[in-house]
Amino acid sequence: MTQGVSSPQGSWLTPDWDVAPNVHALSTLRGGGLSAQAYASFNLAQHVGDDPEHVRANRALLRAAVRLPSEPFWLEQVHGINVVEHPGPAATRAVQPLADAAVAFAPGRVCVVMTADCLPVVFADRAGTCVGVAHVGWRGLVGGVLEATVAALQAEPDQLVAWLGPAIGPDAFEVGSEVRAAFIARDAANDDAFLRNQAGRYQADLYRLARRALARVGVHHVSGGGRCTQREAAEFFSFRRDGGRTGRMATLAWLTPRTPADSHARRVLT
Repeated sequence: MTQGVSSPQGSWLTPDWDVAPNVHALSTLRGGGLSAQAYASFNLAQHVGDDPEHVRANRALLRAAVRLPSEPFWLEQVHGINVVEHPGPAATRAVQPLADAAVAFAPGRVCVVMTADCLPVVFADRAGTCVGVAHVGWRGLVGGVLEATVAALQAEPDQLVAWLGPAIGPDAFEVGSEVRAAFIARDAANDDAFLRNQAGRYQADLYRLARRALARVGVHHVSGGGRCTQREAAEFFSFRRDGGRTGRMATLAWLTPRTPADSHARRVLT
């Protein structure tokens, strides 16, 4: 189950998972911002052709609405498997790193990925000592971006929890036989995530493929899934639905300082 939250400055989804109280995560929706036309209205991406002033204003609204402890660590996503560690809020970054996932081990470091059909996956350990986010398209998924993110978190897999944010659903995600073949070459069991359609192509289930990839590396505490960015136009941007000219949602995760009580407490984020 995923909890929706609204505020005067925007709206977002939060994971339903069992983590320490100092773990925070959310995925934004498309409403509540200043962008217009194809980017209406809470677009957070600078690289899609939107008015830069609108993007800056939307990012400021996001920081204020959810009380972020610092500017998010924005990435230049390339559908790869590179994972970077957050360098700290005070670090000077002339360019955004080429990466599709980020991890953090200290409070105040906000990891973020942007999506508009691809799958955002958020990670945390149960003790609240690390978080991570991954941008998962089919290329990154078959290439191993989830496995790379789990390795970068340096935690025992059975102590990790993951949440699958909003992505294109299996009824809308049509792919060719070459995509299916790539996944089956990696794991023959992936065949059950592909359904042949009347056009002779395949409907692919990103959520199922992600869950299987996580299970292979020992991460079994996984929630989320079930939304469709293409079909739910009022809630989500969709690259496929909108012909490539659209905004991006952001999925973020960060830690706040732990208190002595945190070592004995768990909660479901709302």
